[in-house]
Amino acid sequence: MMDWSDRHCRFFHRVLTKRALLYTEMVTAEAVLHGKREMLLGFSVQEHPIALQLGGSNATKLAAAAVVGEQFGYDEINFNVGCPSDRVQEGRFGACLMAEPRLVADCVAEMRARVHIPVTVKCRIGIDDQDSESDLQNFVETVAAAGCGTFIVHARKAWLKGLSPKENREVPPLDYARVQRLKETRPDLTIVLNGGLDTLASALEHGAGLDGVMLGRAAYQTPWLLARVDEIFYGAVPDDRTRTDIVEAMYPYVEAHLAHGGRLNNIVRHMLGLFHGEPGARTFRRILSEEAVKSGAGIDVLRRALQAVRPAVADAA
Repeated sequence: MMDWSDRHCRFFHRVLTKRALLYTEMVTAEAVLHGKREMLLGFSVQEHPIALQLGGSNATKLAAAAVVGEQFGYDEINFNVGCPSDRVQEGRFGACLMAEPRLVADCVAEMRARVHIPVTVKCRIGIDDQDSESDLQNFVETVAAAGCGTFIVHARKAWLKGLSPKENREVPPLDYARVQRLKETRPDLTIVLNGGLDTLASALEHGAGLDGVMLGRAAYQTPWLLARVDEIFYGAVPDDRTRTDIVEAMYPYVEAHLAHGGRLNNIVRHMLGLFHGEPGARTFRRILSEEAVKSGAGIDVLRRALQAVRPAVADAA
């Protein structure tokens, strides 16, 4: 979700769901310690509950970065050892660390020793030739022994050699059953399913018996599905707001961002999929894509995009 789940995306998603746990983009420990922290870590209080996702392989630096995250007010530190990109491997973090469960355990232990908020791990079911059931069990057992009680498991093995990050999202096949068996062998752990869940129905189906599901690209590309998350997964009363209501609820946030010198596209690029599958969706996307990137674009662009889609929605009703 690099370059996707920034603070503007998360605020938009929080307008859609009050209960779901939101995650940042993966931020390296080095960036947290030496970069522009407010730009990297700043978030709105409305985004809670929110987890800071960290990448790295140096336990001391990860622990220091976790402390910074806790000081910023994050509710959880998530250690990402599931990202398969070449850039991540070159930095010795991400999925390549699944080959070093002892190192991952050491990193978790040191982070847990420095912060009071939960430290969780996001991983794959395997990497390259290290993808047997026993390999995953050994990884989880080793890291759990360091005090990690929650694993978000992407149910697809990562090929670190020969496949692009895009291909790693498509091959080899997803293996939800393996994640289910992991939960059966370690019922004491919190096991959350990730990978290929493109609807709430599929999340319910494949996440049955597990402790939760994580939605990534589906939540971004078809964000309207988040409007039913609180009802379906948390037992909240049905949300009777419309897509139009969601756009209008974003107006104060957009206006405040523009007043502080921000650009309209910083926010609305994350809203392009809101009307996905609805009459007028293409018009909504076109206006925002073409107009919001222009210098000086104001909230009137968002209003015009919404106005253009309203007649189509009304006609379809």
